[in-house]
Amino acid sequence: MIKHKDHFHGSDLEAIEQVYGIKKEDITSFSANVNPLGVSYQLRKCLASHIDAITTYPDREYTSLRNCIASYAHTDASNIIVGNGSTELISLMIQIKAPKKALILGPTYSEYEREVSLGGGSSFYFPLQEEDDFRLNLEQLCSKLTSDIDLLIICNPNNPTAGSIYRKDMRKILDHCKRNDIFVMVDETYIEFAPDMDQISSVPLTNDYNNIIILRGISKFFAAPGLRLGYAICGNSDLIKEINNKKNPWTINTLAAIAGEIMFKDTEYINATKQMINQERERIYSYLDEIPNIKYYPSTSNFILCKILNDTVTSNDLFEAAIRKGLMIRDCSTFPFLDDHYIRFCFMSPEKNDELLAVIKEVC
Repeated sequence: MIKHKDHFHGSDLEAIEQVYGIKKEDITSFSANVNPLGVSYQLRKCLASHIDAITTYPDREYTSLRNCIASYAHTDASNIIVGNGSTELISLMIQIKAPKKALILGPTYSEYEREVSLGGGSSFYFPLQEEDDFRLNLEQLCSKLTSDIDLLIICNPNNPTAGSIYRKDMRKILDHCKRNDIFVMVDETYIEFAPDMDQISSVPLTNDYNNIIILRGISKFFAAPGLRLGYAICGNSDLIKEINNKKNPWTINTLAAIAGEIMFKDTEYINATKQMINQERERIYSYLDEIPNIKYYPSTSNFILCKILNDTVTSNDLFEAAIRKGLMIRDCSTFPFLDDHYIRFCFMSPEKNDELLAVIKEVC
């Protein structure tokens, strides 16, 4: 029997199907954190007409795609590196930096620690505190960023807490890290969902600092995890050259590169997504305010972390009740510093959100 706390994440619909006997097509995944609008209409309409492109190799430099990303992200194309999803770029970055000691803000995505370990390094966590609603204590963090740390890893907005570090504080972190020869890797996978993205994104800081790299992808906001397209933004030309030299050529297939150009220009889809997520976030806040045994933490993303305050109900209990109705949430008990009273769910359609909220209210 598969243990759900070890295996049931957002991409594990096949495992759910096997264990619970529910067809994966009948499951609404509140765990995957993917845009509920699905693939954009423009992409559906245009991509098929480019099918003949697979008869040729992609441009080794991905010049057109990088120019498109640069325009979207408000940076220079020379600062852009593309990869087979942000996961490839995370792996490459950690291989190149080969940190002996990395500091990770947690609770967060487990892949960072795994990659550091594969490279022979050790990971240490700086715990975000529940009593602070998992907001960063900047002074305490800086006290831990000493010269024996090689790499600082930050997910911003953070998964699973959905909180963010604003650019003015990120600048202070970079200044401190610069003095201690620490490189900073910032994962901005969820940045487009943030209502105040322009105050959070660290992209403008790449013009002033050479000790930062920013990672992004299309899996969540553009609802295209299967395309495996990611990109990094960095103002350190030597590091970009080193990454490109070590990266395999053509890691992005031709159709994924074309799809990227379509998506990054699709302002109608981008604006519709932002509007929907912002509306649902506020509506879900209002609903959760009426449930006495649930505490939620302010979100700057398309998902929300909640704590069950009823001692007789666990995150597994809520997972079980929801999945029986075809609704899959994330039991957060496997995240560092979280226990079996934390859940996370993303914002889906208003109708599906209402279904899940009714289950939470009933169980808690």
